[in-house]
Amino acid sequence: MEFVGKKYKMISSENFDEFMKVLGVGLITRKAANAVTPTIELRQEGDQYNLVTSSTFKTTEMKFKPGEEFDEERADGAKVKSVCTFEGNVLKQTQKGSDGLEVNYIREFGPEELKAVMTAKDVTCTRVYKVQ
Repeated sequence: MEFVGKKYKMISSENFDEFMKVLGVGLITRKAANAVTPTIELRQEGDQYNLVTSSTFKTTEMKFKPGEEFDEERADGAKVKSVCTFEGNVLKQTQKGSDGLEVNYIREFGPEELKAVMTAKDVTCTRVYKVQ
């Protein structure tokens, strides 16, 4: 897991506004979220992981143990249940809201970049990050 502890800064984003609309994120929050270029870092503490996403707008932390369901607060404030698993250098996350909406995240960590693909209903967003 050579990608643990590396910081990745976003360099491109496709379809993020449409993705946030599906999640029910309001216009003002969407505008702010679209204006920033977040940094992602995956940290490991024993058998627990912490995915930290930070920007000038907001910093979120997602602490998890692979394969165990946990409560999470999405960046938009919605309370959801998530499960994360690793398949090699790929972190897969399934997130379920109380409204029944399921969101899938596939984060593929490479030596120089991180590719994150997020899907909700029929909308897919792709964001690419480069190692800092």
